[in-house]
Amino acid sequence: MKSKYYQPATKNPWTGRIDHPDDYDYFRWHQVVKGLDLSRQKGSPVSGDEKGFCFLGFCGDEGVRRNLGRPGAAKGPLSIRKDLANLPCSFDRKIRLFDAGNVLCPDHGMEKAQDELAASVRKIISLNLFPVVLGGGHEVAFGHYRGIEDAKGDFAEDKKFSLGIVNFDAHFDLRPYGGGGNSGTMFLQIADRCRENREKFSAFYVGIQKTANTLGLFKTADRLKASYVLARDISDASLPDVCGRLSDFIDEHDGIYLTICADVFSSAFAAGVSSPQPFGLLPETVLHLMKHVVRSGKVLSFDIAEVSPGLDPDHRTAKLAAVVVFAYINTVIETDVTGLPPHGHKPRRGGTL
Repeated sequence: MKSKYYQPATKNPWTGRIDHPDDYDYFRWHQVVKGLDLSRQKGSPVSGDEKGFCFLGFCGDEGVRRNLGRPGAAKGPLSIRKDLANLPCSFDRKIRLFDAGNVLCPDHGMEKAQDELAASVRKIISLNLFPVVLGGGHEVAFGHYRGIEDAKGDFAEDKKFSLGIVNFDAHFDLRPYGGGGNSGTMFLQIADRCRENREKFSAFYVGIQKTANTLGLFKTADRLKASYVLARDISDASLPDVCGRLSDFIDEHDGIYLTICADVFSSAFAAGVSSPQPFGLLPETVLHLMKHVVRSGKVLSFDIAEVSPGLDPDHRTAKLAAVVVFAYINTVIETDVTGLPPHGHKPRRGGTL
């Protein structure tokens, strides 16, 4: 039965310049991306030593609206795809790119959209592909995490699989949700889900802003034993220490869910977000730390959230998001080729994650 919360991929966003129609050395991403219908796809579309990445849009910002933020991120996936389309194929033909379309959020049905997202992420992983989810409001995290959680059996023979969260974000998003979930509650929802499942909630936040979080949120983070680094404490001089803390956190887990909220960046580079941060992190800093996490070989799934085209002058934020996705995918590839990770983690499914 067709779901109104899922729309298979169309070719429309994947258009751009063609420098050469046949010579792969001149190819751009729009020339290699293949559509994928998750409702119909049975077997894995990759084989042998091929590695596949699968884009999935989360076209919803109901959580942002409920959180009294500035809506607009529902159009983020289309905007990011347009900037991804002209990126160069800096990898060989054994790297495959797929687009599984979008999870939709009609009639303010955020919870149903999160359910659909969880099922879609689970399906992508079962197809032996790396999910790359394009938001959408950061409520994407609740559905995305559940999809990875449901796929634990694909990564380990037993269910005792330790999953950690690394979140680049100005906000803790640990607010109470007695009146329903929104884009500021999902990590408390995840924590409560972990408690119900008798599992440990484990999260490491990078880029937290003191001005963007109440005292109660800091106390909640401390109660949950979440690790965090304030944006003001991240500099060129402190990067080795931050990387060391991230490595210690990663070492405690079998797999990592990596999520980036675009409001972690300075508003000079990411104005197109619900909550712009004048003293946010520089893109170079985020990329350095993100690559450090990815090189561990333990990142199972990735998303970037809260890109709002209507608030985005010159597509600046969408272009930044595209560069982040480009860096993520190429770092995964480079990690595999160079024989990393140092952790030596080998999931059950093919390839080094």
